[in-house]
Amino acid sequence: MSWNFTIIDGPYGNVTEGPAWDGSGLLFTYIAGNQILRFDPDTSRSTEFRSDSNSANGLMFDPAGTLFACEGGARRVVRYEADGSATVLTDGFEGQKLNIPNDLAIDPQGRVWFTDPFYEGAGGPWSEDRSNKELDHDSVYRLDPGADGSWGMSRVTFDTTRPNGLLFSLDHQTLYVAQSGRLPEEKRELRGYPMKADGSLGEMTVLHDFGEHRGIDGMVLDVEGNIVATAGYHAGGPGPAIYVFAPSGEVLETHPLPVDRPTNCSFGGEDLTTLYVTTGDGHLLRASTNRQGRLLYPLIDK
Repeated sequence: MSWNFTIIDGPYGNVTEGPAWDGSGLLFTYIAGNQILRFDPDTSRSTEFRSDSNSANGLMFDPAGTLFACEGGARRVVRYEADGSATVLTDGFEGQKLNIPNDLAIDPQGRVWFTDPFYEGAGGPWSEDRSNKELDHDSVYRLDPGADGSWGMSRVTFDTTRPNGLLFSLDHQTLYVAQSGRLPEEKRELRGYPMKADGSLGEMTVLHDFGEHRGIDGMVLDVEGNIVATAGYHAGGPGPAIYVFAPSGEVLETHPLPVDRPTNCSFGGEDLTTLYVTTGDGHLLRASTNRQGRLLYPLIDK
């Protein structure tokens, strides 16, 4: 089955990201506009869900429907509360400011995992100047909730440069990480890191190597445990597309996109078979698929 994507919103002229289905509509971030928007399928319109989002990028609901975000402009990871306030989970590591938190995943223990690359410009004007980068590494972190409401923080990757999308396998025994470098010497790979009992990660396996071409930005899981990912661009390689990878990294399908630089994707719709895609130029696209998404919230049995 071919997935026929249509543009349903935008372009906004700059990056849209972080698609997250809330049960009846799709939240997504407009980074340059400091907004989280909500697309309503019933009206086919997007309205402002949250302003002053600090250049928020990745969004994720936990199983209870609480929304978490990577606010790249403020260099922090937050949880949005019912009263509209934001609780800061972390804004630094070992006394230094984070880079530009990008994407996140939540495990069954309630731990929040996030990537922290430094992509020039991704956090607003200040981030165009690489001298504002304080950490000497771009890593993945794990945040552990404490009984008192505090969050412990651990660095879990030591071999990544500009880690981007991340996603847990169906059994939560593997953490998939998009290693998404921009420079020629940086890798562009889909990696699998085995989970250890203590919450650390084992040695990674390269599941797919994109070579010199633009690799994965964002990913989402289907109910069979396959990885549905955004990758590619018109400037080189096979072009912008949605890839469907088996857990082994085998490419099962590719679905070309009508616009360039897809940034992220999420399933939505009543039965989670509709795929929504955001792009570097600020589009929101949608297609009906023959796959069903596996989200933490809302959880729909297969």
